[in-house]
Amino acid sequence: MRLPFEGTAAVVTGASSGIGREIAISLARAGADRIVVHYRKNAAGAEHTATEIRDIGASAVTIAADIGIFDDRKQLVEQAFEAIGPIQTWVNNAGADVLTGDIGKLGFDEKLRLMMEVDVIGTIGLSRDVADRLVAFAKHVGGNSLPPSMVFMGWDQSARGMEGDAGQMFAAVKAAVTSFASSLAQTLAPHVRVNTVAPGWIRTSWGETTSPYWNDRAEKQSLMNRWGDPADIARAVCFVADPANSFVTGQTLEINGGWNRRFD
Repeated sequence: MRLPFEGTAAVVTGASSGIGREIAISLARAGADRIVVHYRKNAAGAEHTATEIRDIGASAVTIAADIGIFDDRKQLVEQAFEAIGPIQTWVNNAGADVLTGDIGKLGFDEKLRLMMEVDVIGTIGLSRDVADRLVAFAKHVGGNSLPPSMVFMGWDQSARGMEGDAGQMFAAVKAAVTSFASSLAQTLAPHVRVNTVAPGWIRTSWGETTSPYWNDRAEKQSLMNRWGDPADIARAVCFVADPANSFVTGQTLEINGGWNRRFD
């Protein structure tokens, strides 16, 4: 049986750990045979992801770049297309981690500025460069081929909002990303499909060390009464990016176990 991404190439930004790692590995399991694992500083984590991809039978290339820096973004695009050729799937997963480590100790303004530089300006600039190449490739191969796909990471509460500093930061930033993705979908159709996956409470590094209050809230705000896993997000990315889903574009898919409106 032919796998959904068989014979295709993919790039996953921020793939050295967490959700990005799971997405990259899931794409390899689904048949992608050439994958770029992007990272900023975590070289060991990126190589761990690449090793798991190679164990599946696909080839993997690691590329370091800070997408908040103009020259790094340009370099990432050039190196990615040079390393793996025509790309079918590009996943914009990278973002500034402002919840853990030393950055978590910064003030609101500093965190917001960093997220705007990386998650918004960096992602938009990177995506526009990639989009031009994806459209050119789609036009070159003609209408008989399935259109390439770009996937963004949103947040399920960006439209509704959440109280506190984190809510104010993430809602503003991820709403901007989601709006850009929707506009890009309008711009690139029918040559390139663009969708957003909007995670809810997902147990990544922050979720593994958080307080009992946030653990309880994460579980009870989901109709499924549990945290989401990176694998839940990876499955959604593989769904919207599946080349066979050629009628799926301009969508925002919330992956949060169902929003529990009964939560107090």
